[in-house]
Amino acid sequence: MVNVIKLHKGLDIHLQGKAAEKRIQLKSKGQYALVPDDFEGVTPKVVVREGDKVKAGDALFVNKQYPEVRFASPVSGTVREVVRGDRRKVLCVKVDADAQQSFVDYGKKDVACMDGQAVISALLEAGLFGYINQLPYAISTNPSVLPKAIFVSALRDKPLAADFQYEVRGQEQDFVMGIAALSKIAKTYVGLGIQPEMQTVIRQLGIEQFADLNIFDGKCPAGNVGVQVNHVAPVNKGEVVWTIGDPTVVLFIGRLFNTGRVNLTRTVALCGSEVKSPAYVDMLVGEELSTLLSNSYDASHHVRIINGNVLTGRPTTKEGFLGAHTSEITVIPEGDDADEMLGWILPRFKQFSVNRSYFSWLQNPWFASKKKQYALDARIKGGERHMIMSGEYDRVLPMDIYGEYLIKAIITGDIDRQEALGIYEVSPEDFALAEFVDSSKLELQRIVREGLNILRKENA
Repeated sequence: MVNVIKLHKGLDIHLQGKAAEKRIQLKSKGQYALVPDDFEGVTPKVVVREGDKVKAGDALFVNKQYPEVRFASPVSGTVREVVRGDRRKVLCVKVDADAQQSFVDYGKKDVACMDGQAVISALLEAGLFGYINQLPYAISTNPSVLPKAIFVSALRDKPLAADFQYEVRGQEQDFVMGIAALSKIAKTYVGLGIQPEMQTVIRQLGIEQFADLNIFDGKCPAGNVGVQVNHVAPVNKGEVVWTIGDPTVVLFIGRLFNTGRVNLTRTVALCGSEVKSPAYVDMLVGEELSTLLSNSYDASHHVRIINGNVLTGRPTTKEGFLGAHTSEITVIPEGDDADEMLGWILPRFKQFSVNRSYFSWLQNPWFASKKKQYALDARIKGGERHMIMSGEYDRVLPMDIYGEYLIKAIITGDIDRQEALGIYEVSPEDFALAEFVDSSKLELQRIVREGLNILRKENA
């Protein structure tokens, strides 16, 4: 079954530096690290020690609350270090890769002969189950409660987002197998964009026999899995849905059942206005970024390196490691060295504005394919100020939720009000665009995350 859902709210931000459809080759130095913070809601318990030998697919740490949820090493090698921060918080587990890789063999499986519990057990054993998230709370899910449905978003529409249609080429059977496995657990929905090429690919693969297809016709954040859930099967109190907003996770699952091995390779877009030659590169989860970023931009410039996209990614450095759900490494100007005389009063033909306070909107032609592209920097351009009920959140939030009222309820700690306003349906990334357009300069994603964490503790 295929449904077309038209969204009337949102905002597409056209930035310079989108990755060209070509792959660059990297030779890694062999340093990898798995970061527990990439898995929201997980309290890690490290199950290896420095000097231990591991294979690709062996567990490096488990979820302390649900020890059966393991997190697999992306490579075989020697555990070099368990890095800890304040109060001995586990920051990452570093592994030095072997020259010749070895894998834990979990055995090929015939998904057609498996039930949902067998699929879950296979994902738990291989250390891939923790890559699946859930609503409510937008955290890494657990196997104790089965979902009413599973949602997969195969649409990436954030600024400079990696093209999943390009990534999936040559891996179509892994994607089909991943969807088939998920459909054994619960009713599965796959969200797509209006691009006819991707729709054709999905239909040719026969995905419709395993999942319902929903085509979302609208601007960013139509690709957010939370937005898709809101329009197809909203989450009520007491209900749980599993979500995969990163479609590469489906490839991870498919490879496991097709090969019997854990293969955490993903296609990453190196993008941003500061990148000399934006392109794609195949990397493993947790792979060092220093090789990728060594000669990719002008080191004399003040830049912001982002592990992810410009709306939801985390700042990092050359010494960082590829995130578990990261499909882009973005490099943009930091902006701390900008010197604009009378900047606020000039017409600003080269800067982006949502509310047309700059004259740059006059340069946008009518055809969306030729929209002007901007080189935005990382500046906030103003300090935090009082919240004005102007409806600006609602214009970019295509959900049946009063965003401004929900944020106020979270700030004031009114849990009953939060529940009434639909906090169980949202995740922090749903407010990324609202944070971008917010004239009050509030950190909306942080506020929503704190609200969800408090609610989760209250309901535990």
